[in-house]
Amino acid sequence: MDFGFESFDTGFSDFDVDVEEVVVKKTGKYDRIWRVGKGGSICFHSHHDRYVYFGAMDCHVYKIDCVTGQELWRFKAGDIILGRPSEVHEGMIFFGSYDQNIYALNFETGKEIWRFKTGGKIGTNRPIVDKGIVYTGSQDGYLYAIEAATGNELWRFKTGDEIACTPTSHGNMVFIGSFDSNFYCVDKRTGQEIWRYKTGDNIQMDEPALVYNGMVFVTSFDNYLRAINIENGEEIWRFSTGKYGNTGGPHLWNGVIYQGSRDGFFYALTPGGKELWRFKCGGVTLGFGILNNEIYITSEDGFVYCLSPDGKEVWRFKAGEGVFDYPTFYDNKIYFGSWDCNFYCVDSITREEVWRFETSSRVPALAPAAKELFKAEIKRRTNFEEASSEDKYKSKKSNEISLSDYHVKSEYASTSEYKQKSDYDTSFVMFENVMEVEGLWISGSKVLTQNFQISK
Repeated sequence: MDFGFESFDTGFSDFDVDVEEVVVKKTGKYDRIWRVGKGGSICFHSHHDRYVYFGAMDCHVYKIDCVTGQELWRFKAGDIILGRPSEVHEGMIFFGSYDQNIYALNFETGKEIWRFKTGGKIGTNRPIVDKGIVYTGSQDGYLYAIEAATGNELWRFKTGDEIACTPTSHGNMVFIGSFDSNFYCVDKRTGQEIWRYKTGDNIQMDEPALVYNGMVFVTSFDNYLRAINIENGEEIWRFSTGKYGNTGGPHLWNGVIYQGSRDGFFYALTPGGKELWRFKCGGVTLGFGILNNEIYITSEDGFVYCLSPDGKEVWRFKAGEGVFDYPTFYDNKIYFGSWDCNFYCVDSITREEVWRFETSSRVPALAPAAKELFKAEIKRRTNFEEASSEDKYKSKKSNEISLSDYHVKSEYASTSEYKQKSDYDTSFVMFENVMEVEGLWISGSKVLTQNFQISK
């Protein structure tokens, strides 16, 4: 059975176990780690002058003419591309890939200038460029500072876990969040920590954090948006969104803070953290932008919604699949990519599609449902071939195995030279949509093989 991605490595092949019972429990919280397969789906794009450029699950970066919708060039990386490419800097753009590389391309020709190898995959987080230095996080747990002109490393900063967060540059500071639940402030000149703030869960921000009026705004999977003092890392206020956590940072427009959330709501807040209004979409809501005094938001339900400044819907446009992209604008046109493998241009005046561009594959990559999350507990009879009192695999409890004890690996697992032991191990393992335990497959709430019990 082919689900379009690698099966989970449970580590059980090293010994013989008679599985007596496996209990799979469905939880109500969204897993912050996406497992995606190959295809042509698009997550995020960037915009420069009359051009848009974006990476896709088909491993390519594309440059497209905004007016005609014609492809100008494409570049193939070694694996899928989730994150938004950087802004154009000195005729170059920078992007990361699951092949663990940061690439520098000539924006005019699409030719590779250099690549820098990190120790882990690079997902939805994107590189930022400031004063000739590229800053990027990697799933090896490091924040890197790389010279833009040469690709040479200047320094690296180690966090306690994987990084799937876009850095934020401000003055002599760079901010980064980590799966260790900390938000770090690092000195850009030395790579040394200035302060850290501990949230209640993983931090995954696809865009740079908003810095405003002495505050930096941080989202987390603990369902809070926080305002943090940039000088000392102290919390000023927090705002609670609904369940499933947050991965998109807020933006400021006309004195109002706007925040999309995985709970399906789009929020408008005062700079002091008081809610003004909220708008309900049909799925995860991350991306948004402003054009002609109207707010455009994208959603997992496949719609791009147009709202008035007071949060009332004006109109909507439907793509073929979910839209997680941040829309951009040129000549009253709206541009965004979709998981349906198309990049769209829509006229904001006529509200009609102008053109769409197809990526090299028409197969959508797997986009797990926002609420499909499982954890598994295995109960078994101890029947190891080489069992002993010092058996490193033997559970302290007589007949229970915790999958986390056997190092079940997420998509962010790294085997690089930079691999470090984390002090932030999770207590159980979470699966999205489909999983394999002892060769047995589970999909959604359905058991595809016997010997499982499902509890919700």
